[in-house]
Amino acid sequence: VQLVESGGGMVQPGGSLRLTCAASGFTFSTSDMSWVRQAPGKEPEWVSSIMPNAVVIYYDDSVKGRFATSRDNAKNTLYLEMDSLKPEDSALYYCVKGWGPSGSRGQGTRVTVSS
Repeated sequence: VQLVESGGGMVQPGGSLRLTCAASGFTFSTSDMSWVRQAPGKEPEWVSSIMPNAVVIYYDDSVKGRFATSRDNAKNTLYLEMDSLKPEDSALYYCVKGWGPSGSRGQGTRVTVSS
């Protein structure tokens, strides 16, 4: 399993970012996928999960209405569109194989929301 996240960066409050996760080494099109984030000194937080057919998508209450998870099974790629970003969204964001915060993950991409 190989997962490579990208798209993080620094953004002002209210701004937007789009994270991308390139997956390889497993059958992406039949796998649940998730996003997890971890802020310095805090436990990992389950952000979102998506089923292979994208019919069912889970969002944590803290991001509901602001974040959108999608996937392109033809490209083996997972996305996280983040809008209306808040300072409390600052964290290292990981792509995870499976439903929930457990499972193989990538190296993460850092998101910093600050004015």
